[in-house]
Amino acid sequence: MSEARFDCLVIGGGSGGLAAARRAAAHGAKVALVEAGRLGGTCVHAGCIPKKLLWIAAELALGLDDAEALGFELARRALDWGRFTRAIAAHTASLGVRYARHLETEGVQRIEGRARLLGPGVVDVEGRRFEARHVVLATGGAPRIPELPGAELGITSDALFTLPELPRRLCVVGGGYIGVEAASIFRALGSEVTLATRRSHPLHDFGATIREALAAELSALGLALAPGLVPAALEQNVAGLFLHGANGERLGPFDRVLWAIGRAPATSSLGLETAGVSLGSRGEVVVDAFQDTTLPGIHAVGDVTGGRELTPVAIAEGRRLADRLFGGRPDSKLDHDDVPTVVFSLPPVGTVGLSLEAARARHGEPVRAYRSTFTATRYALTRRRPRTTVELVVAGPDERVVGVHVVGAGADELLQGFAVALKLGARKVDLDRTVAIHPTTAEELVTLR
Repeated sequence: MSEARFDCLVIGGGSGGLAAARRAAAHGAKVALVEAGRLGGTCVHAGCIPKKLLWIAAELALGLDDAEALGFELARRALDWGRFTRAIAAHTASLGVRYARHLETEGVQRIEGRARLLGPGVVDVEGRRFEARHVVLATGGAPRIPELPGAELGITSDALFTLPELPRRLCVVGGGYIGVEAASIFRALGSEVTLATRRSHPLHDFGATIREALAAELSALGLALAPGLVPAALEQNVAGLFLHGANGERLGPFDRVLWAIGRAPATSSLGLETAGVSLGSRGEVVVDAFQDTTLPGIHAVGDVTGGRELTPVAIAEGRRLADRLFGGRPDSKLDHDDVPTVVFSLPPVGTVGLSLEAARARHGEPVRAYRSTFTATRYALTRRRPRTTVELVVAGPDERVVGVHVVGAGADELLQGFAVALKLGARKVDLDRTVAIHPTTAEELVTLR
């Protein structure tokens, strides 16, 4: 016998689950949210928020050198790592409390425990049975650990913010978002860092302009790049950790090795296939454009679907799903094209739309890229001379903007407005007609020739 029946039961209290539950409740639905851990999920406790705070600290660390070059007299002190990480933990914990307060205020019933889907509209939470017209799967994902000897000696991104000390020698394995972010941040904070990647450049899935510009800046920052390395084993001796490659390479010694080789959808304990929900080859929940699974009444949003692993995407999917199910908007769904994203490396990378290579594959000719590489005024008087690269990709005889890409300081903040312009169908001539704000990095995108 069921303990309670709901209009909507959400499994997972991360970004996507919270967004779906709160929007459904706002539409008047009777909603429950099941979560076994802390509200907020990866983004709040082991991802976006603590990572951004770490990135800010890294920027400040580099800024101390820049300030001295400009004439400031500084009594430079090392980062108090323990104090800093305790402050991060306190802040993220407060966000979890805030989410709990929101759920209570908005009428969403919170159910603590691990959920298992028994069938259409039936969920078990550690022996308690609940029913719902609609069940939303929003369990996110977890860091992958490679299956190789000694892999357990390494850590994942979940442990980055609870390390007892700042590692003096760090090896980061993986060239995606998490890999380049962690490698550059810890290098800026003073660690000796090696970035080991299977491919020739980090951010392999990005366009060549971004890949090459970022690799150059990472090298200038002092990272040791180890491209083309396929991990085969991790060993430890009195000197530290050593990473072995499949071709006989041996890197080390290190104090820590971070596995940043991707994330796996968190579906293994949900009983999905037994209940009739189809999973993909990586364990992801298969959904259509409306976030519906193969089982009627069961939906999924966010990283658990294996799509774009971005918090704003999960939130948007959750809200649009709730709008469709309970808000009288039967056509509501997320447009996954032209989603802007930022890699919080040092320097940051901002990108929206198609790379030059992808634009040529989709549009054929004519496709053109306008580029500029320069040293921003921010670094005119500093010892560091990082380079900023901007690229505008246009297609068709009217040169409609289909891609905007920036590698350099300020990329994270300037991109949002250009993403709006791209989404509205801006053409190169529209940017040309826009008066530039001088001196800024953003002006380069409206003055390209």
